[in-house]
Formats: sequence, structure tokens, C-alpha cells
Amino acid sequence: MDHLFVTGTDTGIGKTQVSCALLHALRRQRPRAVGMKPLASGCELTSSGWQNSDAVALRQASNPVPVYADVNPYALPAPLAPEIAAREAGVSVDLQVIRRAFLRLQATGSSVVVEGVGGWAAPLSPSLDQMDLVRELNLSVVMVVGLRLGCINHARLTAQAIAADGGRLVGWVANEVDPEMARRDENFELLKLRLLAPCWGRLPYLPDASAEQLAAFLNPVS
Repeated sequence: MDHLFVTGTDTGIGKTQVSCALLHALRRQRPRAVGMKPLASGCELTSSGWQNSDAVALRQASNPVPVYADVNPYALPAPLAPEIAAREAGVSVDLQVIRRAFLRLQATGSSVVVEGVGGWAAPLSPSLDQMDLVRELNLSVVMVVGLRLGCINHARLTAQAIAADGGRLVGWVANEVDPEMARRDENFELLKLRLLAPCWGRLPYLPDASAEQLAAFLNPVS
């Protein structure tokens, strides 16, 4: 199993939820899998420094449990687009800082699941796009499709953008983020027809389910 980069068709479609479930699903196949969120905005100040709830969730879903700073090298306070949050915090995002943290996670003998920010085209900094990170770390891409109105268009455009940038889309996951969506099953079947990568699963709308419970709905393809 390659190391993975989890991107999405938009922000707010459950990338962290899927990433945590994916970590548990991978751990069914091998004992070691750890999560990483290189950049996170909207962090809270704790006794251990600035921390982000998504990065904390990824860390908790990991085995072995890594140090927080390796999971989330850039914890940005403001709940803004990362490029803006970094500028506001006076932080310059360095790809090599992220690479060194990734290598420390990789050195534990683990599969590494790296969660991106927002959608695929959201920049990391004025000079860095998410594809730069994917290329530097040699990651395969998994796309999270939020099942809601417009998802077919967003999924196809995102898949096309990943391919155009030279990314390897190895799978996608449907996430039921809108319990009121009409014709969910039909939309899901249309996505399966039009996306070339295999579907790794479909997460039902279960807001109180744990990542370990949601992992039962996923089947990562080796």
C-alpha cells in the first residue's frame, strides 16, 4: 500500500472523518498506520501549544501514536484559508519541514495517510500547491466525494484536475454528508460509472459513529 494523500471535492465534506476511518481500515491489513495533517488552520491554544481538532483526531486514530508536532507541523490559529492564516501568523510554510516530519512518521514502519486542506486546488502557500506536496512525498491520492447536490460535477472536475497535475488517483470514497439529499443511491451509481478510479467505500450518515465503526464500510485496495 502506497502512502496516501486524502483530498476532497470541497471543504466540509468529511476528509478528516474519512481519513480516520481509513487509518482503522488500513490497520486491519497491517498493524501500523499513522495520520498527518501538514497544515491546519483554526487551532486552539492548549497546554502543549497550538493544536487542531482534526489533527488530534488523526493522531488518536494512529498506531503507533506519533508526537503531535509530526502529525501537524504547521498549526495556524486563525480559522481561515491556510495561506491567509499563515500570513496572519507570520509563518512561512517550508515544504522541507513537512517532508522531515513525514519521514519521521514513515520511519516507524507505518503507512502514512496525509490529509490535505479544502479541495484539491486550495493552495498551501503563495508558492506551494497541494500537488507539490504530493510530488515531494510520492503520495497516491484518495478523493473524498461529499454526497450532496452537485457532487457529480465536483467529483469529475476534481478527478480531472488531479490527473492534469500528474497525480495518481488510486481510489475514492463517497461520504453521505447531507442526510436530506434526494436520490443518493442513483447519484452514487452515476459516480461509479464516471470515475475511473475504484470506489473504496461509502460512509453512511452516522454522526455519532466512531472512526473504527466507520472503517467497516471501507475497503482500501492494496
